[in-house]
Amino acid sequence: MRRFRPYFSYLRPQRGLLILAIVCGVVAGIASGAGLPLMVKKVFPVIFAKNAVPLTSWELAMIVLWIPIVFVIRGAAGYLNSYFIQLVGTRVLEAVRLDFFRKLQVLPLSFFQKNSTGDLLSRGLADANQLQFTLTNVANELIKSPVTLLSAVIVIANLAYHENGVPLVLVSLAVVPLSVLPIRYVGKKLIKRAGKIQAELGAVTNIFSENLSATREVRAFGLESREVARFTAVSQILIRAQMKFTKYEKALTPLIEIVSAVGISITLLYAYQIHLDQDTFTTLIMAIYASYEPIKKLGGLNNDMKRGLGSLDRLEAVLHAPETITDAPNAIAYPRAIGELTFETVSFAYMSDEPVLQNVTVRIPAGTVCALVGPSGAGKSTFANLVPRFFDPVAGRVTLDGHDLRALKLADLRRNIAVVSQDPVLFNDTIFNNLLIAQPEATAADVEAAAHAAYAHDFIRGFPEGYATIVGERGARLSGGQKQRLALARAFLRNAPLLILDEATSALDSESEAAIQLALKKLVVDKTVLIIAHRFSTIRDATKILVFDRGEIVATGSHAELHAGNPLYRSLYDRQRTET
Repeated sequence: MRRFRPYFSYLRPQRGLLILAIVCGVVAGIASGAGLPLMVKKVFPVIFAKNAVPLTSWELAMIVLWIPIVFVIRGAAGYLNSYFIQLVGTRVLEAVRLDFFRKLQVLPLSFFQKNSTGDLLSRGLADANQLQFTLTNVANELIKSPVTLLSAVIVIANLAYHENGVPLVLVSLAVVPLSVLPIRYVGKKLIKRAGKIQAELGAVTNIFSENLSATREVRAFGLESREVARFTAVSQILIRAQMKFTKYEKALTPLIEIVSAVGISITLLYAYQIHLDQDTFTTLIMAIYASYEPIKKLGGLNNDMKRGLGSLDRLEAVLHAPETITDAPNAIAYPRAIGELTFETVSFAYMSDEPVLQNVTVRIPAGTVCALVGPSGAGKSTFANLVPRFFDPVAGRVTLDGHDLRALKLADLRRNIAVVSQDPVLFNDTIFNNLLIAQPEATAADVEAAAHAAYAHDFIRGFPEGYATIVGERGARLSGGQKQRLALARAFLRNAPLLILDEATSALDSESEAAIQLALKKLVVDKTVLIIAHRFSTIRDATKILVFDRGEIVATGSHAELHAGNPLYRSLYDRQRTET
């Protein structure tokens, strides 16, 4: 219970509804725990008594109406309790998921490199749902079930004491604590298996997500059977984990009922020995039986808490993950940068023992079009990713106009940068809105001007709905070249002093690429540009080229200088020229 305590804060905004739900639950609990046994005590002896004085119509009506009144109160209160608890639970679930989603927005990219998309989806959906259920169920049943149990116990104790004193009280109530033993035994088994289920559910979700994001590759390489086999394997592991949990969870109710039956038999034997009358015994048995239902619910609540703990562990791995890329306490506001970048003995590693950049020192003056070239894995993309602080260096520092990037407000820093990736991502929205994210306050004329500059306006107007065309998930309704030009249009619209191009023209045909190259000449004026180059045709206008190899800058200069004086650059250039 201590683990859940901080999360009961989610219930605080709903405390009015929760209190109302609990009050309804208490009324239902009293009606069940005390109302039903007293109904048997008050109604049956009058109806079935021999040689009793005849009842008046009014007296008979009051006696007979006891049954529907008890059930109406019990049913109405139980319904309102369930409805309000569901309402509270829905709002709690919304708050938990919102906090989870909000946390994902501020976690560093390194976190997502370590955690699969499917597993994170499972945590945000299934685990959040389990935590919501646990919180609301615990808050409700921790009051409702004990009240029901206490009401029944009071009836048992009072009745037994008046009939045969303390001995009958002890015999009648002895089985109640014995019913807790199955709960404790089953609970120990469940806690080991609850986390396993949630982890395996994450694996299943991950296979689902991965398969749906690779539909073309699956069909192109004939992987349908392999994918079905992979999914079957993880599904079977999940089923085994669920059945191990179910084996113990479903055993709890019959175990408690068996203990209850033994207790009733013992009470029956003792009642025979003390010659207890049938009416009193029936009422006593009804009260004892009424006490077992809340015990079973508390046992079920124990199971829910074990499952909730498994989900809580997985949610806390995200909710408590460190936010390493944040604003410094006295971060500097920096609305518009000049654009000079300096790397001072910068080192970086994704894994502590595998450096990606080592002691990189370079100055890139404002307005420089700087190309980054080198073999795959040489550190080009990592170098560029340090500028918008997707990562922070593990040693050294990166400065913008003389300011350490970590000293600037993160939002201001990124507002000064436009990024066009090799595989641009578009949201499942209109073309207009996908462009507008680059500059939310831009006008329609600004958006169209940016599309013109990126040579995207003509194909956009070719769609029946023009700029209102929905692009589909990740731009699925567009060609690769169209997506790339929309990504470039974003960069034109953002008009930031720093521009990072990760082979931004790679998906364009030769005609479009030539046009884009002309447009880029205008775009890069008075801007600092980093071009992560895979094709040397894209760097012909670069004023500075950095050659990377094994995490180090091994040469800098112009194309002519490097081709003449650097063997690595020359070999890369000549090999590509020969291939083309």
